Amino acid sequence: MRCHHSLQRRLLPNGIVVVLTENPAADLVAGRIFLRQAGACWDSLPKAGLSQLLAALIMKGTPTLSAQTVAETVESLGAHLGSEAASDYWVINLKTITADFPPILALAARLLREPAFPEDELRLAKHQTLQTLQSQRSQPFNVAFQQLRQAMYPDHPYGLSLLGTETSLPQITRQDLLDYHQAYFRPDNFVISLSGNFDSDRMAALVEKTFQDWPVPAQSLICPQWPVPVSAPQTSVTAHNSQQSVVMVGYLGAGVKSADYAPLKLINTYLGAGLSSRLFVRLREKQGLAYDVSAFYPTRLQSSQLVMYLGTAPEKTALALGELLREAERLTEEPLGAGELDAAKNKLLGQYALGKQTNGEIAHLFGWYETLGLGVAFDETFPERIRALTTAEIQSAAQRYLRRPYLSLAGPAEFVEPLGSDRPLGNSEEIKFSGRDN
Repeated sequence: MRCHHSLQRRLLPNGIVVVLTENPAADLVAGRIFLRQAGACWDSLPKAGLSQLLAALIMKGTPTLSAQTVAETVESLGAHLGSEAASDYWVINLKTITADFPPILALAARLLREPAFPEDELRLAKHQTLQTLQSQRSQPFNVAFQQLRQAMYPDHPYGLSLLGTETSLPQITRQDLLDYHQAYFRPDNFVISLSGNFDSDRMAALVEKTFQDWPVPAQSLICPQWPVPVSAPQTSVTAHNSQQSVVMVGYLGAGVKSADYAPLKLINTYLGAGLSSRLFVRLREKQGLAYDVSAFYPTRLQSSQLVMYLGTAPEKTALALGELLREAERLTEEPLGAGELDAAKNKLLGQYALGKQTNGEIAHLFGWYETLGLGVAFDETFPERIRALTTAEIQSAAQRYLRRPYLSLAGPAEFVEPLGSDRPLGNSEEIKFSGRDN
């Protein structure tokens, strides 16, 4: 869908980076307006959830535009305009037909520069978020994941929900939102990525005209410094009145700029991506241990986490935990077969290609790469790196990262509590024992 010659990167005089991908397949334009230095990692821990609240409230108007006027304007154009926070960035999403893109971009610019953050909307957003957090406590997967990331990332935003906590949310004030906006919403912190049916020169001129009178503040951006996760692996257990147990095994992994990012992405694909993955075939199809089983390895600027998880019948909790640990141990001891490696590569590269089908996906991907400091060339270097991976590299990465598991269990007390232990897990003998006792 994308031709390499259609991709352009431009730097505007006030520091805004513009990434443009021409795609005349449909008369549409999709865009992402990223803040590079923003997101959950720029929230202080006592005010966790601030970025997400700001995302919810920035669409609620300006001092001269009501929330209703904003909504009616977007609806009248048949457009989409929304915002969200992530761990390492903050973004506005927009989509419209090509002819209507200038007024939507102008509206987004007004919201970015002059948000009102109405007090009544803030109270409502905080109330709704607290309700969501309370609801998540009834879901064993969320319970298990929350205690896993807290154990893996103590004193770090990665250890908390993007929504914040029931302690932090009541502490957030309108002034906190204004201060955050003042600190990070500035033109030299923006990446604007657009994909669709347009001429790049004209689109670049439109973006510059829309934002050219926004000056760069004299003060420098202040980036918080978070400690590198170094906590000792441990087992976390929560008794939960549910019909199944959720078992999670997590390993601290590499950030996206590490040479180990690609092999860990492939390991994650091999273990947990789809119905042909190792975990699905072995633990669900052959052993009948799992209702649901998978793995994930999110792309993060700092140390990420590779997590395997499954939902199982409570009486199978101990066996399921042991099998998850054994699958990780196997990767450290045995190289993947050539067929296994090729299949995982093809699956990962296929999924990557399928993730660039729409204008929104293209705009997000290239803007995201620029925001993370990888550059748009990462779109070519990442697949090349995957294709070049060897079985020795995969095993070496597994040996570096898959030896110190963090365990998290949530389920009926009689089946999960006997597996809990205050003793940190370290070497492979302890790992095997933890998976097989009881």
